Amino acid sequence: MALPMLRGCYRSRPPSVLIRFLKPDHVVQPQSNKTTRLAPTLSVGVVSTVRSYISDRGGGKQNQKVVVVGIPNPFIWFRTRIYYFLIRVYFDKEFKIEEFTEGSKQAFSHVSRLLSGSQFESLEGLVAKDLIAKLEEKCALLPPSHLQALSADPEDLMYTTPGDVGICYDDDGRKFVSILMRYWYLTSARLPEESLEGTRIFQVAIGGEGEPETKRLLTANYEFQREFTKGVPPDWTITRIEHSKLLD
Repeated sequence: MALPMLRGCYRSRPPSVLIRFLKPDHVVQPQSNKTTRLAPTLSVGVVSTVRSYISDRGGGKQNQKVVVVGIPNPFIWFRTRIYYFLIRVYFDKEFKIEEFTEGSKQAFSHVSRLLSGSQFESLEGLVAKDLIAKLEEKCALLPPSHLQALSADPEDLMYTTPGDVGICYDDDGRKFVSILMRYWYLTSARLPEESLEGTRIFQVAIGGEGEPETKRLLTANYEFQREFTKGVPPDWTITRIEHSKLLD
């Protein structure tokens, strides 16, 4: 059964093997550590949540809680739930946004570290080929501090939420689903104050000794796309990468 109200042109993207990140058996469970001081509350316009930040500075792991608070957009929340329903009805009856989100976090962390290390050849099969070429050009112009800020380790990831969902058909009848994921993560990279206007800065005291370590909360948008045309491998490809004022 077709979905005429969703029909439209959509640029085709080469498939990848990103599917290995989007399965629940590859999810890394958060570690349990003793909680120390609370970091200041950060308002970033997302649903309230608490994630722990773990550091091995000084030879021992210390756990810091970062509270991320805000109010979700009810229109976007309701619209994305409709699209999840359509995906299950017309494309993948086993689709679950919770499992997809966990897999996307693994992919985001892995790809961001490859970008930070300028390992563009390793992005093949994970990121669309035309996007890799653009990323290589942009990263070549970034200073070392900005390249470092692209990297997001799993323990630095504070919050993840779907940003938008799209279902499209092109003129040849091919079917595509795209899901935009938004990530908030911490970085200790030294960045000029004027270079990242609008980002959040706070300090985390590690072990209660010495100077507090300054952390910056950055955001990133990664879009995942999959073609659901019959006979096409069931793979998700990253077709869009944006890091707040670093890679736009």
